[in-house]
Amino acid sequence: MPHRRALVTGTAFALAAGLMWGLVFVAPLLLADYPPALLSFGRCLAFGLVALPLAWWDRRRLALLTRADWAEALKLALVGNLVYYLFLASAIQHAGGPLPTMIIGTLPVVIAVVSNLRDARRDGRLPWPRLAPSLAVIALGIALVHHAELALLRADPGADLGRYALGAALALGAVACWTWYPIRNADWLRAHADRSPTVWATAQGLATLPPAALGFAAFWALDALRGGGFAMPLGPQPALFVGLMVAIGLFASWLGTLCWNAASQRLPTTLAGQLIVFETLAALAYAFVLRGRAPDAQALAGIALLVAGVVLALRVRPVAAAPASA
Repeated sequence: MPHRRALVTGTAFALAAGLMWGLVFVAPLLLADYPPALLSFGRCLAFGLVALPLAWWDRRRLALLTRADWAEALKLALVGNLVYYLFLASAIQHAGGPLPTMIIGTLPVVIAVVSNLRDARRDGRLPWPRLAPSLAVIALGIALVHHAELALLRADPGADLGRYALGAALALGAVACWTWYPIRNADWLRAHADRSPTVWATAQGLATLPPAALGFAAFWALDALRGGGFAMPLGPQPALFVGLMVAIGLFASWLGTLCWNAASQRLPTTLAGQLIVFETLAALAYAFVLRGRAPDAQALAGIALLVAGVVLALRVRPVAAAPASA
């Protein structure tokens, strides 16, 4: 059971991570004519390049990581950064910002349920009767925002329902990736409580760099074989592309991962999973700003319920799991 100070600081780190992770929802909207694969490779390449000078600064502590640690960092980097963002960018370009954002918003519910089933012995079990109200409120908030977005979709005569359905399906792929990532990442951090979250974030950035560079080169070569239909290497808006990739690589990837690692070391995985709702709230705010209109009353009610669900979750305390019988 976390102490009050760990609870407060862990929640603050989770909030900071959510605000920065929300930025990853912006790039596919501002760079709508860029292929999702290029956005994913570009974001991860920037993450790896940002990690290089930080790795030199932390080279002594990075040298303490074992081969197994680096293999784990590579798995986390591939699933939690490259594959996740490929799904997410594709979903946003097919369905717009709010719909994929709210599907990703189911993560607090999914992670809390999976972690409560999986990690009770380590973290303590959050009793289902106490956890259920917060999960129900979060789920209701997500449903309200979904309903508001679908109403807008039905009112648009030019809307492509098939394209939106594909975007929703791609967003479910992103949910699968980001259910696996925070639980597996927390496993390593809780098992290595003496290790720095900063070092682990840098290690994941370094692990991301080789596959991202290979992927970027492969995309460039494939585009050339197809006749060079896309303006490689930086596309039709090179300054915007580079600026967004660097911003996302630094803030959403490295610094966001650092803050999330710090939260994961302080909070039970079940609780930390629910705090991913901060990413959803930040992404929604950014999406509505880019859309140039405020959310309607129903969407605002849904967002308020998301916040209320998090507040309820923070009031639930883990109960030590019963020891296994002989």
